[in-house]
Amino acid sequence: MTVSDVLDRAKAQQVMIATAESCTGGLVAAALTDIPGSSAVVERGFVTYTNTAKQQMLGVSGETLAAHGAVSEEVAREMAEGAIRHSDAQLAVSVTGIAGPGGSEFKPEGRVCFGLAAEGLTTRAETVDFGALGRGKVRIAARDHALDLLSQGLFNLAQI
Repeated sequence: MTVSDVLDRAKAQQVMIATAESCTGGLVAAALTDIPGSSAVVERGFVTYTNTAKQQMLGVSGETLAAHGAVSEEVAREMAEGAIRHSDAQLAVSVTGIAGPGGSEFKPEGRVCFGLAAEGLTTRAETVDFGALGRGKVRIAARDHALDLLSQGLFNLAQI
């Protein structure tokens, strides 16, 4: 499904979208807003690169950050849910990861965690290891995966 298809489906379903991004730095919101007419469904985007920003803008718990680190499904879940709480959107996707260079044995370069929250649905979180593709390629792969998740979220909302 293309970005235009995601926007068309959201418009048809009258669903507003929010993004909560860390390692992608706004690439998901940019991909959505590159399409004319996207203002009908893109409610807002949060770029929360630091832990402080995640806490202040999205309400991510300091305890969750301390226990699991910013690159975790737990934080991705709280980011997506926070984007719903702090917006007028009904669907939100979150992205937090290690684009590189660097990483560690436990959180290698290319590991990205995603969250998908929607009104009336259980929040979903998942981790994808894209590998050490290089910073730019990891960020693009994460953007594309987040857009796919939005498509899946719209499909799930249509089933309610």
